Amino acid sequence: MSENILRKAVVLVSGGMDSAVTLALAREQGYQVYALSVAYGQRHRSELAASEQVSRVLGAVEHKTVSIDLRGIGGSALTADIDVPLDTDEIRSASTVPVTYVPARNTIMLSIALGWAEVLGAHDIWCGVNAVDYSGYPDCRPAFIAAFEGLANVATKAGVEGFGLRIHAPLMRMSKADIAREGQRLGVDFSATVSCYRADDAGRACGHCDACRLRAQGFREAGMLDPTRYM
Repeated sequence: MSENILRKAVVLVSGGMDSAVTLALAREQGYQVYALSVAYGQRHRSELAASEQVSRVLGAVEHKTVSIDLRGIGGSALTADIDVPLDTDEIRSASTVPVTYVPARNTIMLSIALGWAEVLGAHDIWCGVNAVDYSGYPDCRPAFIAAFEGLANVATKAGVEGFGLRIHAPLMRMSKADIAREGQRLGVDFSATVSCYRADDAGRACGHCDACRLRAQGFREAGMLDPTRYM
């Protein structure tokens, strides 16, 4: 077992495949996992039910959902009356940020995780951001994670007292196919996860949004059956 045994970690869990694999990796490395989900006003709220189930099955000590309504500022197809793009090639363009980007979402989620980590006495925060097969979001890049870790260590009691806080993003440079294979190795039940931007109340996916297309491509390239439940 890893030298990190019995150490606490806060893991951001969205209910999707990436965060499920991240949680499983943290557990494999011996961390006591405290799973955190954020209800930010997203349309696809079935992912929150998936996050609770995934956290329980993968052995989290506790799962907490914190609510903050980003519909108040809007600006995203996930929080405002803006159509989610379907069957587009926008996911392959690095020159534009798609309308599914939620302003400040990852900054806010990591900040909440940072607060809970301080309360728990945890010095590690894990998140499933990915800079390879992703939708062009600026807050999924290595530069953002490095900058936030620097902030965490000057903005917290734990940081200034010299304990140190670390942000883990183990999937950062993995393709979706790599993530699918890693999840299979770890025994993650991907059928219980929800990635779709337009998932219905039962968690069934549309199969046409950017998130669905990236997910399906990942399973296909990994040579795995796609366990996603479609509408």
